[in-house]
Amino acid sequence: MDGTHETTFSQHHVYYTCSKFRVPLTHMDLWYKNNNTIMGFSAEFNDDDDHDDNGDDDTTIVVVMMPLAMISITMVVVVWNTFNRRGKHEIPKHLQKIPTDKDPNFAHMVEYYYHAAAKLMEPSLIKELTQKYPKLDAKSVEARVSGLLRFMGCVTTCIEVNFPLLKNNSEIEIITGYRAHHMKQRLPVKGGIRFGMDVEEDEVKGLAYLMTFKCACVNLPFGGAKGGIRIDPSKYTAKELQIITRRYTMELLRRNMIGPGIDVPAPDVNTGEREMNWICDQYLKTFGHKDINALAIVTGKPVHIGGINGRTSATGRGVWKAGDVFLQDKDWMDFLKMKTGWEGKTVIVQGFGNVGSYAAKFVVDAGAKLIGVQEKDVSLMNPEGINPEDLISHMNEKKTLKGYSKATEKQGSLLTEKCDILMPCATQKVLNSENANAVQAKIILEGANGPVTPAADEILRKKGILMIPDMYCNAGGATVSYFEFLKNINHVSYGKMTSKRDNHVIREIFNSINESMGDGGPHICPNKSLEKIRNCTSEADIVDYGLQTVMEMAGQGIKEVANEYALCNDLRTAAYIFSIQKIFRALESSGFTQQ
Repeated sequence: MDGTHETTFSQHHVYYTCSKFRVPLTHMDLWYKNNNTIMGFSAEFNDDDDHDDNGDDDTTIVVVMMPLAMISITMVVVVWNTFNRRGKHEIPKHLQKIPTDKDPNFAHMVEYYYHAAAKLMEPSLIKELTQKYPKLDAKSVEARVSGLLRFMGCVTTCIEVNFPLLKNNSEIEIITGYRAHHMKQRLPVKGGIRFGMDVEEDEVKGLAYLMTFKCACVNLPFGGAKGGIRIDPSKYTAKELQIITRRYTMELLRRNMIGPGIDVPAPDVNTGEREMNWICDQYLKTFGHKDINALAIVTGKPVHIGGINGRTSATGRGVWKAGDVFLQDKDWMDFLKMKTGWEGKTVIVQGFGNVGSYAAKFVVDAGAKLIGVQEKDVSLMNPEGINPEDLISHMNEKKTLKGYSKATEKQGSLLTEKCDILMPCATQKVLNSENANAVQAKIILEGANGPVTPAADEILRKKGILMIPDMYCNAGGATVSYFEFLKNINHVSYGKMTSKRDNHVIREIFNSINESMGDGGPHICPNKSLEKIRNCTSEADIVDYGLQTVMEMAGQGIKEVANEYALCNDLRTAAYIFSIQKIFRALESSGFTQQ
């Protein structure tokens, strides 16, 4: 080396010019050539989370010398992570192959993501409890943390119900349904009910698992649940579907599995307002006939039966807002070498159902250009842009994307087409080890549950792609469901008590200012932003502002965790850690063994 240059970093305030990702080092030396090119580094890590028998802290020194082309901040992060992981939490044996599996079980995918995050954060939880209980010995603290993390990895309850259906042709069919509760650190638990032939116990457990972390991620006071009935709804009449739904409701009620304070279902795949209305009505006529909060047994109801304005578009709006939280952040856009904002960004959406269509509408309204839409039967491309509202009208009329004249039809997947932002909003595991290397997008907004397998996740992260994870990105529906739940238990719609007064206050403030200025003074008027706030009097507007607030707060929390744990662009692990922290504290402080 021709010379050296030493830089010492504060343990809690290390920021690098290439990004704002932080590495908690006590000391780090960078070796330079004459042209100030970094050629290697040595890093000193203070092992203050480790407790030896003699009570001393350990220090690890790592020296790395390598050519310039091979060194990066990622290498520093990898070295730090290697020496900082001292916990005992292990990924279960049945999940060991998940990181390389092309088509992993969905429930196992979610489990794997949880255990990977838990393993990474276990030392910080041990440190937290050590500070909280200074008189507790180290082994007891570690045992408590380990036990809680293992408990969080279990589904607490999962039931299967079977009942007969007398069909119109006099045949008797046995109907099978499921309901799973993952974690009850908060009650009621929350999760959708879906109809489909792929509904089975493992899938329901995995989705319940995901709901727990999704609710915690966006700070909703719910545990996680999920349910479903194994039927193809297209093969049943409306009358038969109503019988099935009401009987399924009764089976759950008899087992104390649903109720306004126990478990609050919502719509999911192949269910909607109609099915939620049937469930609510069945409860009102039976177990809930004396319950003043009976309407809160489900969310996603019609507005005239206690539903909420804005629920239909909520998940799609949440996808847009989750992306917006990062697109408006200069540090993250610098990391991706992109400009801030939506203007001029090209977007492809996979799945043009409720979530995908609304997400496409909101990103285009924000300034992006929708250049591709993929559905089951056909894909559409138009480099000049597709009008999502026009396409929605075509879809509603024709029930298919085929025949849309303002875009070119194309067979096959659009997941690997060139674009700035890819939004998989259809189904699970569409990005896997086989196609991940070909993805050209810089940002992926996960509108669907589990669209990226762990194998694909690793490939995409190494490519420098930023994935906004499903548990945060598609939490808009759960958030507005929470608003509906509050509306039902408060027995008043949003804005009814305050909107008129707030509007009047803003008007009178300006009237007072103008009167004070006198007849000869300028006339002061509110700007457009203030006018928008002043006119925000409808329930839908209030819900929209509330949703955006929730998504912004959760996004900020995920960024801070990614920074704290030096995760770079691994936002999925950051989101899980952000959620696990809250669930862990709720369980630990509530006397978890009494559940």
